[in-house]
Amino acid sequence: MSDNVPLTDVEDLANEPGYLGSTPPIGQPPQRSERLWIDRPVQLLSAVDLLKQASLVAIDAEFTQSRSRAQNETSSNAPRLALLQLAIENHCFVVDALRLQDLSPLVQVVSNPAIAILLHGAGADMRVMADRGLHVQHFYDLEATSRSIFGQHESSLAAMLQRAFALHLDKSLQRTDWTRRPLPPAMVAYAARDAEVTLALYHWLDHYYRPILQLHGNTDQPDPVASWIEPFLHGNSSLSPEMAVAEARTQGLIANKGQLVSDCRTAMALVKHPMRRSRLLRLIADLSLTQLVPEIVLLLEADTSDERAASARALGRLDIKSALELVSLLLHDPVQDVRKAAQTAVRNLQNKEQRHPRTAPVRAADGTRSWIIDNATNQPASSDNNDWKSRLRSITDA
Repeated sequence: MSDNVPLTDVEDLANEPGYLGSTPPIGQPPQRSERLWIDRPVQLLSAVDLLKQASLVAIDAEFTQSRSRAQNETSSNAPRLALLQLAIENHCFVVDALRLQDLSPLVQVVSNPAIAILLHGAGADMRVMADRGLHVQHFYDLEATSRSIFGQHESSLAAMLQRAFALHLDKSLQRTDWTRRPLPPAMVAYAARDAEVTLALYHWLDHYYRPILQLHGNTDQPDPVASWIEPFLHGNSSLSPEMAVAEARTQGLIANKGQLVSDCRTAMALVKHPMRRSRLLRLIADLSLTQLVPEIVLLLEADTSDERAASARALGRLDIKSALELVSLLLHDPVQDVRKAAQTAVRNLQNKEQRHPRTAPVRAADGTRSWIIDNATNQPASSDNNDWKSRLRSITDA
């Protein structure tokens, strides 16, 4: 580590709260649009005619966790969609999803690849929409975008509206009963406002942070990567990295370690979504693919905080001590998530003791996994017999 790296207390730096960087000028607060209550099929069809003409549609959903019991079924706490708010320029449609059981006309909007759906915290809203047959094909999650720029502690809709427009977002009705009918006008206005400000926030992000925003575009198309890698990018792999490689080897998808490295290198070049690239970096660290260190080092200067933090974590886990100086620079990153990741990585890289790799899980016939926890102090440091990475090498090098 060279003399020009500040010897600042890493604990203090990592724990410095919030975003420490600059912010663009405050924008003009979004104006109220024409709000239309939709509770009849003919109204929904008219709304869809307008929505289909837009290239951007901001959506917010209001739902409740209602305990229901279907015939011959046990009770469940399935979310119940109550309202669906769809905002375009100058109009916001508040759809009564309780009275309107058939929402299929909206498929022409949410499943149209030419229309970008804007959400803030897409997961829950998209799941409850999918339960009603509305599968979103092309969308932007503005919460994930904001997190890439300002960090997870600064990415809520309330925090972003304060930053972008100096606008206080009233969340007093957030946990109200959205199934009550009739809804008071104040509740309808409250619901509509979330969709309206989501649309305004998109335009603010597009104006000041377009390159990062564009990285967060999502479609229903799979990433152009090896099939064994894809589940890890979406965080839904049922296998450990070691088991996934072993299975891919059995299926003839991986011939040797060279192909394993090549698959991951190709994925590094082709995967652009920050969160999926972060998961890819974690996979690379899990597999101890030090051959990809040059590509990982470049991401220490990435535009998104997701990639900067993930690359720091990967280099720390791979124990690349030559990267200590570059990782240390991230202790001064404007985003707290990155500072914390750099702090952990610096500690790992400064640790002179050999760190013991994690034990690989054993998968039973029923699909369950178990671990054998060994006392590292009772094992010679040079023993590789129980090292899961050694077993991985034997799989890929055979």
